[in-house]
Amino acid sequence: MRPVSGKRIVAILAAGGLTLAAAACGDAPKDTPSGSGASAAAGYKACMVTDTGGIDDRSFNASAWAGLQAAKQAQSNVDPKYAPSSAEADYEPNLRGYVTQKCNFILSVGGLMGDVTKKVAAENPNAQFGIVDSAVEGATNVYPMQFATEQAAFLAGYLAAGYSKSGKVATYGGLKIPPVTVFMDGFADGVAHYNKTKSKNVQVLGWDKAKQNGTFAENFGDQAKGKTITNTFVSQGADVVMPVAGGTGLGTADVAKASGGKLAVVWVDQDGCKSAEQYCDVFLTTVVKNIAGAVEQAVVDGAQGKPLAATPGYLGTLQNDGVSLAPYNQFDSKVDAGLKSEVDKLKADIIAGTVKVESANAPKK
Repeated sequence: MRPVSGKRIVAILAAGGLTLAAAACGDAPKDTPSGSGASAAAGYKACMVTDTGGIDDRSFNASAWAGLQAAKQAQSNVDPKYAPSSAEADYEPNLRGYVTQKCNFILSVGGLMGDVTKKVAAENPNAQFGIVDSAVEGATNVYPMQFATEQAAFLAGYLAAGYSKSGKVATYGGLKIPPVTVFMDGFADGVAHYNKTKSKNVQVLGWDKAKQNGTFAENFGDQAKGKTITNTFVSQGADVVMPVAGGTGLGTADVAKASGGKLAVVWVDQDGCKSAEQYCDVFLTTVVKNIAGAVEQAVVDGAQGKPLAATPGYLGTLQNDGVSLAPYNQFDSKVDAGLKSEVDKLKADIIAGTVKVESANAPKK
């Protein structure tokens, strides 16, 4: 299955800021009428539980919510709603609440929800669950949506190394979990590939792939922590930083904004120039996971009565546009044309299998 990734998703993400902001300010979700012409009985309740970053994290929660919104546009009987999680302790009651509401599709957003989703799904075998950035072993009623993020992050690492003037780039994560460290692995390997190809020695701060050790903010919503980490990297000479930390990464964007062009940011999940437009001038590119497209397709299929098989589920790759590099946007004229061509060729080589990208943190294919 391929995700829907065309103009509808772009429109949802570009115009959805007001929707997201309004939703983020709301109370716990309430039942709402299904779409025009559809009775409540015919409605397909698509119910999402956010991770702790919140619905308007400009990252994976916002992407998943955009997917539900797009599914409603594509399939009029889809009734999307979400429950915010302020802490990990909220995951289980939120999931159970949606079981009680008899939601047709219950979506867990984020790898941290794997264990609790497995527990609740096992106790409710007739309910249909889905999960982003994880797979639940042995659960036939949980549809996994995973992404070979290491592929696109490899391209970003190569690009960052080629763009850097200081010869030092950096990355950090929100938490040390596979959906985060897979970005960091790919980024570090992309820099290493650039060094090997060009006989250079660009250094990566914040992550040692071999040792699986690095810098983490320990959350996805603390911009002050993101600023502190980024300022440390800048003091060590980094001029490109990739935060894999949801809203925490906006602290990095703040530092870059104040740097007068000395620091560039590689964003993740959603194209930063769409999800955080005010920082577009500091985003070199974005390592995109098409969570919105994968979620939309899953919900549309479910609403049409198609089975959502736990095996093989969905895996987004460079080949199926499940992962990608966003356009260079305001950096388009700043990135050397030769470097752009090398990144394009590298993408083709990864798809063809002539360049291997591997990470122990990658989803099992």
